[in-house]
Amino acid sequence: MAAFDVVLGCVMALLIILFSISSTVRYYVKFTLFVVLSLIFATAPLPLMLFKPFDPKNALIPAALLRMTARMLGIRWTVRGTENVDDSRGAVVLLNHQSSLDLYVLAVLWPLMARCTVVSKRSLQFLVPFGTAAWLWGTVFIDRGSASSARSVLNQQTKVVQEERRKLLLFPEGTRHSGDKLLPFRKGAFHVAMNARAPIQPVVVSKYHHLDSKRPWFGSGEIIITILPLIETEGVKKEEISTLIDVVQNKMQDEFTRTSAETYAQKG
Repeated sequence: MAAFDVVLGCVMALLIILFSISSTVRYYVKFTLFVVLSLIFATAPLPLMLFKPFDPKNALIPAALLRMTARMLGIRWTVRGTENVDDSRGAVVLLNHQSSLDLYVLAVLWPLMARCTVVSKRSLQFLVPFGTAAWLWGTVFIDRGSASSARSVLNQQTKVVQEERRKLLLFPEGTRHSGDKLLPFRKGAFHVAMNARAPIQPVVVSKYHHLDSKRPWFGSGEIIITILPLIETEGVKKEEISTLIDVVQNKMQDEFTRTSAETYAQKG
C-alpha cells in the first residue's frame, strides 16, 4: 500500500509538472475535465427531471453547474443585448458553432431566454446518461444523415415555436469550425421561422482565442455573447428565403468580426 501511494504521488507530481510546462498536456487535461465535469453536472439533477419530463426548465440546474465549470477552466464571458430578448413569443435562435465548448454558451443563454429548446444531432441522444438528461430537458434530436428525416423533425417544431412560445436554438452552419468566416447557413432553421411566422434571434459568440486544436492549445480567455435584435419573418415569401439568409448571415458575420477583434485585443 505504501508503495502504491508513492507511485501515485510520483504520477500526480509528474502530471502537475507537465501541466505547468506543456500546452499539449494542458489541452488534453482541460478537455478531459470539460467532458467529465459536463457529464457529471449535466446529469446530476436527472432524478429531479423525471417529475416534469421535457420541460425546458429542467436545464436550469445543469446550466448553473456548467457555468461554474467554465469558470474553473478559465473561461469568462460578457453578454450583450439581453434587452433584445422577447419572452412573450417564440423565436428561432441562431448561433455560430465553434466547438463542443459551445455547451457553455447554451448554459449562459438558458436562464436568459425562457422555454429554450436546443436542436442537436441524434447521436448525442445515445450518449447515456448525458443524452438522457438532454432528452428530459427537451432537446430536439435530428438525424443529420437523412435530410428528409431532419426536415420532418424541424417542421414539427413549427407548432411548438408558434403555440408554446418556445425558443428553438440551432446552429445554422451545421458543423463546428474555428475560422474567421462563418460557414454558409443552411435553410432548415429559416423554413421553421417562416412557417411559424416567428422572428429570428441571431446570437453571436466571439472567436475562441483561448482554444486551438491544431497547436494544441486550451488557455484562459474572454468571450463576448451578443444577442442581436429580432429579425421578423412574417410576410417574407418562400422565394425570398435566400435574401433573408444573406441578411442574417451578414449581420452575424459583422458582429463576429467586431467582437472577435475586441477579445483578441484583450488577449494581448
